[in-house]
Amino acid sequence: MRRLLPLLVLVALPLAASAQHRGDIVQVASSTDGFETLVAAVQAAGLVETLQVDGPFTVFAPTDDAFARLGDDAVQRLLRPENRAQLTATLTDHVVPGRFTAGNVGALDELETANGQALSLGVRVDDAELVATDVRASNGIIHAIDRVLRPRQMPPRPASHH
Repeated sequence: MRRLLPLLVLVALPLAASAQHRGDIVQVASSTDGFETLVAAVQAAGLVETLQVDGPFTVFAPTDDAFARLGDDAVQRLLRPENRAQLTATLTDHVVPGRFTAGNVGALDELETANGQALSLGVRVDDAELVATDVRASNGIIHAIDRVLRPRQMPPRPASHH
């Protein structure tokens, strides 16, 4: 098994090349059609500043269609202030520290999200399909996916003995 690296995944629609390098990850997502729900979720979770720092980050960005698959009720429930912790956990499962191009992602078995979840890689990211890749931002790279990633149970990590 290859070394695990942190990862955050977001779902998005195919992205226009004109959006590349127009700013940080939040600015690129905000100026790209298909990421309205993601941007609203990032704002509701209070993660805007986190995703505007130097990074680099790789974001697996769910598209608006990906969020729609959850159902309006589920999305509205996640966006409520009392569910901020759950929303933050969901979003941080879509972000990976580091810059991983589509070629890098295809060569790795898995990455670890910023939230500690392992994502299996290959031609898919867990159960999501990549619909657009290598959208560059000043502080990272965005890959659009067709599903919102759901946390799965991770086996407990062995305790380290000093």
